[in-house]
Amino acid sequence: MTYVIAEPCVDLLDKSCIEECPVDCIYEGGRMMYIHPDECVDCGACEPVCPVEAIYYEDDVPEQWATYTTANVDFFDELGSPGGASKIGKIDKDVGPAASLPPQSHDE
Repeated sequence: MTYVIAEPCVDLLDKSCIEECPVDCIYEGGRMMYIHPDECVDCGACEPVCPVEAIYYEDDVPEQWATYTTANVDFFDELGSPGGASKIGKIDKDVGPAASLPPQSHDE
């Protein structure tokens, strides 16, 4: 089991989650952040700091965003497990619904 980042993150890229992650497993894609399912240690530090509540434990992802569970896995198909997001930097790609969504507005 792992944590999953869902649709509220698309086009927000707040990155508060990155600062809290003790194992550097949250990677930046083109339009959203992705949690590496094999590198995540399930500590949950990322979840409470997300300003838009986009991070869920895998079993708790709301039904309307269930495809993001697969997307958080598929994002790493070509990348593999590099062992840390900070040494990779931003990866200019997205998968699943984030790749095809129209631009998202995050009005306050």
